[in-house]
Amino acid sequence: MAVVLTWAGLLAGVAGCTSEGDRTLGKPPAPEDVIRVQPDDRTKGVRPDDKLLVGVDSGQLESVKVVKSQDAQETRVPGRIAEDGRRWEPDDPGLALAARYTIDAVAVDDHGRRSARHTTFTTYVPDERFIGYVTPENRSTVGTGMIVSLEFNREIEHRAAVERGVQVTAEPAVEISPHWFSGTRLDFRPQHHWKPGTQVTVALRLRDVEGAPGVYGLQHKTFSFTVGRHQVSVVDAARHTMEVRRDGELLATVPITAGAPKTTTYNGKMVVTEMLELTRMNGATVGFKKKNGKGEYDIPDVPHAMRLTASGTFLHGNYWADDAIFGRTNVSHGCVGLRDVKGGSSETPAGWFFDRSLIGDVVEVVHSNDKKVAPDNGLGGWNMGWKEWKAGSAVK
Repeated sequence: MAVVLTWAGLLAGVAGCTSEGDRTLGKPPAPEDVIRVQPDDRTKGVRPDDKLLVGVDSGQLESVKVVKSQDAQETRVPGRIAEDGRRWEPDDPGLALAARYTIDAVAVDDHGRRSARHTTFTTYVPDERFIGYVTPENRSTVGTGMIVSLEFNREIEHRAAVERGVQVTAEPAVEISPHWFSGTRLDFRPQHHWKPGTQVTVALRLRDVEGAPGVYGLQHKTFSFTVGRHQVSVVDAARHTMEVRRDGELLATVPITAGAPKTTTYNGKMVVTEMLELTRMNGATVGFKKKNGKGEYDIPDVPHAMRLTASGTFLHGNYWADDAIFGRTNVSHGCVGLRDVKGGSSETPAGWFFDRSLIGDVVEVVHSNDKKVAPDNGLGGWNMGWKEWKAGSAVK
């Protein structure tokens, strides 16, 4: 007997922007209408016996990647796509407690169009407990601009006690200071970028630490990451170029397009926090809506997308704008665009840069007619002076 599964989904995670000169792409179906994910995007408190399913009503799933983040460690969730290509299920149907799941799925419909969907959900945390989700992932290699960031699932009132329960150390040794941006976010960084080759260890000693009246920590976990080579890219919005420097040497000067006069790009230092080979960008998710409520743009297959801010600034490949705009004019809705081709290619400027980048690399924008990016927008803490940063510690 055939079993019909019904999923509901929200729009994929906040995505960036594209140019005002978009070519007409027709009206491809929304990703949530093509790729069904259960539990719903951004659902909190999912029970361990709830089912994790990814499926399509028509066409086929091309790839599905599910990552579980628990106790500051990320692991790939094993699963398989059914023979008919219509659904994906995990090998183990049970969900972990106090975990965050991230799903990236790509499907091809019956017309040969590709759709990408990015969703997340978090599972149930037992009553009277708090946990911290940590960036970056365990055993990763990151750029020298990486900032250690903890996002707590509950409001922390006893900040000093929790801060003492998190130890971030480096080899070779360097002073590392914490900064609270809110009751749910605590970041750590050194005064200057990490030295290449540094080994950083994060020890969470939060189990039984009281974070708020009657609310106690759950984690007792140590993880580490390695700092790779030093790469900083400077985007000059006035000159429409990006200089890519590695370990002080100029690798290339790449032509770009930045934010148009009415939708300018933030100035300041931003850190790459996410890298996606393919993603969907819908203007409605970041406030660019038409009178009918639909997004000013909706591109289902943006290649080589690298997130720079939590609010939706990306550096990404652009295949729909005329080649003549790159290096000459700014036409985007606030993102930084590099020339690319549909589907992405390592031979294009966007593909070249993507292949040479790491999560944790710094991209700095200068000479844009906009304000400086806020220190808590993504990993923007490098825009804050050291004295002000250290003043954000709760331990005096």
